[in-house]
Amino acid sequence: MRSRSISETIDKLTNSIEIVATGKSVPTEFYRVHIKDIPHINQFTWDFDWDKEIRNKTNEVYKLCIKGNPEIIQGLIALRNEMGIVVVDLVESAKFNRGKHKIYNGVAGNLFAFGCFFSKKEGFYGIIAFTAKTALVQHYISVLGAKVIYSNRMRIEPAEAEILISKYFSL
Repeated sequence: MRSRSISETIDKLTNSIEIVATGKSVPTEFYRVHIKDIPHINQFTWDFDWDKEIRNKTNEVYKLCIKGNPEIIQGLIALRNEMGIVVVDLVESAKFNRGKHKIYNGVAGNLFAFGCFFSKKEGFYGIIAFTAKTALVQHYISVLGAKVIYSNRMRIEPAEAEILISKYFSL
């Protein structure tokens, strides 16, 4: 299976996510999304077809929520184990967390950090691979410390994964 190009811009690396208006960090948690959760997911507006991702048996989809508030989805991530490496297929921040009027900073960074956390938990040292939109390759290098494997295929290696994990999962 070929992963799609990730086009999520990392606005800011934060501790967990932070309220734009105040700069205050709020703790987050991730929940696995199942087919029974599709009606709830579809209450939000998404650019990607998350219904299809959730039904895809090779991917695992997780939702990012503020701790204690699992009903409001801040972002979604689809990932899978492919021959001993965790591949991130899709990452998407909720629409209200994008643009100049967004509510929270750090959502996309938190989603990538979760991918690294998931990889580490699976025994893959935090390494993740993903395909970036060509225009964002340099962005992911400078912000996430990602490395180019070839063309726009990228990976985050253990040292950079540890930085993301400790930043986002320390609250």
